[in-house]
Amino acid sequence: MTRFPRLRLAITAVTASALLGGLACAAGAVAGEEGSTSVAAARTGSTSSSGSGSELRRTLRELEESYAGRIGAVGIDLGTGRTVGYRADERFPFNSMFKVFACAAVLHEARTGRPGLMDEVVRWKPSDMTGLTGNSPETTEYTDTGMTPAQLCRAGVTKSDGFAGNMLLEQIGGPRGLTDFFRAVGDRVSRLDRPEPRLTEWQPGEKRDTTTPAAAARTFAELTTGSILHTRDRARLVGWLKASLTGADRIKAGIPPDWTVGNKTGTGGASNHGTANDLAIVWPPGSNAPIVLAVFTNRTLDDTPHDDKVIAATATALAEALGRL
Repeated sequence: MTRFPRLRLAITAVTASALLGGLACAAGAVAGEEGSTSVAAARTGSTSSSGSGSELRRTLRELEESYAGRIGAVGIDLGTGRTVGYRADERFPFNSMFKVFACAAVLHEARTGRPGLMDEVVRWKPSDMTGLTGNSPETTEYTDTGMTPAQLCRAGVTKSDGFAGNMLLEQIGGPRGLTDFFRAVGDRVSRLDRPEPRLTEWQPGEKRDTTTPAAAARTFAELTTGSILHTRDRARLVGWLKASLTGADRIKAGIPPDWTVGNKTGTGGASNHGTANDLAIVWPPGSNAPIVLAVFTNRTLDDTPHDDKVIAATATALAEALGRL
């Protein structure tokens, strides 16, 4: 039985085509973000025109050739429902990107099943952090006192703290619990199988701990602008995304500096085919309707570092294909 039965019941009112039809995104009102008003996004968004789609494919093919790797990308305009994509349904590893989804699942759990959860203190022993101290800048400092799930969300989303991600997973039943959450919100593709740091171990063809650009973008759009999360929880999640300290050279570097961005990165490292990704919700100046950009990359050869410039260039191409640049 799914860990999120109430969520599953709530979602049945939303049509399958709205959540899962191609790259279309079902988005409810955008609430809780600074300077925004309600935005009714189309339940069935239009795909890109042949011209913009062809140009995007050509641009990203050339980028792949110069980069010697693979790019998966999706852009969704939540004001018009227009979508663009490249390798949108191919699988890529989550890496640390999973933490924003785990945080959303914990927020929902606290709201619907465990009142007060976000303020409970989670404790651990130093030995629990074996293999993660180098990638856990905030939880390492709180080993003696513990942290609340709210603090763990902040650390996991804004600093990509690895141990914080694992502690969030423990609140929802581990990696399987996050997969259950994906299924409950209508995402039949995304899955998590292992905690940090093992979930970054990826080889081409691997299905464990993966998603697709289309699935990640759709689910992310639902969580940040739709009705899955309570208005206050949605605003809290978006606030953490906007405060992210990672990814300055990724999606943020590919769009104008005066655009407002909330993002979550993921990096597998050179020993995992140089996998690297970024997922962002973006507000151009003067626009209440944001866009969602999802970019995933991996190198053809193993033991090859990732390239942030490729992610930035892909973000630029997506924004151009959506007609926002």
